[in-house]
Amino acid sequence: MFTDTHCHVYSEYYEDIDQLVKEIKANKINKIINNGCDDKSNKEVLNLIKKYDFMYGAIGIHPESADTYQKEELDYLEKHLNDDKVVAIGEIGLDYHYGKENRDKQIELFEYQLKLAEKYNKPVIIHSRDATLDTIEILKKYHIKGVMHSFSGSYETACIYLKMGLLLGINGVITFKNCNLKDVVSRLSIKDIVLETDSPYLTPVPYRGKQNNPGHVLDIAKYIAELKNISLDELATEINGNVSRCFDI
Repeated sequence: MFTDTHCHVYSEYYEDIDQLVKEIKANKINKIINNGCDDKSNKEVLNLIKKYDFMYGAIGIHPESADTYQKEELDYLEKHLNDDKVVAIGEIGLDYHYGKENRDKQIELFEYQLKLAEKYNKPVIIHSRDATLDTIEILKKYHIKGVMHSFSGSYETACIYLKMGLLLGINGVITFKNCNLKDVVSRLSIKDIVLETDSPYLTPVPYRGKQNNPGHVLDIAKYIAELKNISLDELATEINGNVSRCFDI
């Protein structure tokens, strides 16, 4: 049984979440961490984790909202960090993919939430896209644990994050053709990673082009087990241990 440590299960993406939950459970997925990214999705996540026993929540403000979020949204976030089944602050971080015009605003938002993580002793789920150097320099200032979501960097970058006490979130990207992530993961210990889907995005091969869902964690797990030449059961034991060390699940 596996845990999807990063997905976005919202009504915006899935018409029938009840049916989706049945499909997920049928695919050996016994826990998922549903990640918010703005005020609307954070509120939906908090409602959904009350409804579904196997669903846990991470709430946070994504860097894409750096120009539009309101202080009240951060106050709401802080108010609910100790709610039952809220296990992390996320998805938070930096994203310079479309430019750095609001770099300072993104950093301010990121650091505010890292301070909350320290204050409430919550793990973080970090998004870093085309922003590796800034992400590393900022994280050096804080004593936190958590996951580098959708990691696809170099082995050297992986080692930097691991020395900081972070785990690496590995998703369907590892199955993509010409992706260097498989070479990086082959050099890492299983103790360094957790599995995720980033649903509804990043659907693994051979389902690319279709909407992703947390059930595909099993496909990612099978790929990694074969890559590491270990059994699926052995992989599950190690990965579940990593999840338990990181999150209060």
